[in-house]
Amino acid sequence: MLLLGGGPVDRRIYEALYAGRRPLLLEAARVFTAMGEPTLLIGAGVVAAVWLWVAGHRQLPWVLTAIVLVGRGLSEAQKYWIARVRPDLEPHLVVVRTSSFPSGHATSSMIFFLTLALVLSRTTRWRGVAVSAALLLSFLIGTSRVMLGVHWPSDVIGGWAFGLLWVMLTLRLARRLIETDSEGASNQLWRARK
Repeated sequence: MLLLGGGPVDRRIYEALYAGRRPLLLEAARVFTAMGEPTLLIGAGVVAAVWLWVAGHRQLPWVLTAIVLVGRGLSEAQKYWIARVRPDLEPHLVVVRTSSFPSGHATSSMIFFLTLALVLSRTTRWRGVAVSAALLLSFLIGTSRVMLGVHWPSDVIGGWAFGLLWVMLTLRLARRLIETDSEGASNQLWRARK
């Protein structure tokens, strides 16, 4: 029943969060959903990669782009492979076109915001704040999908879990590239100041 969605726990949480009859929550959910649009996050990832390139990083932009794009592609592949039907207990409050599991918004927001937070705050004292903000934003984006009636809570939890796993795995594999790139960018900045 878990793979089909809509078990008793899924239903109870879904019904408690559904914002269809609560206008303020509905507007908040729409705002957070817009912030998690996968196409917007992919575009923001490209902008971040260009900014990193201009700042003197030569490997980090490619690492960031690969993590975001491949992670999103794997999320979509899971949707087609699992083919879980979306909830139909209430009207959907936004248009959806793909299967339900995992939530693309939850996956993409976790991958994008957490990767940025971990990479950009790697050598600063703000790392805990950056990671906490990334996780909170992903939590709000994922929750908005249940509030809008287009995902079961387990879809969102699955998206977060996959996104977190993907970020931890890929950043661990790319750690040496990131460290080498950061040293190269620092050296380039130092030479430019002389």
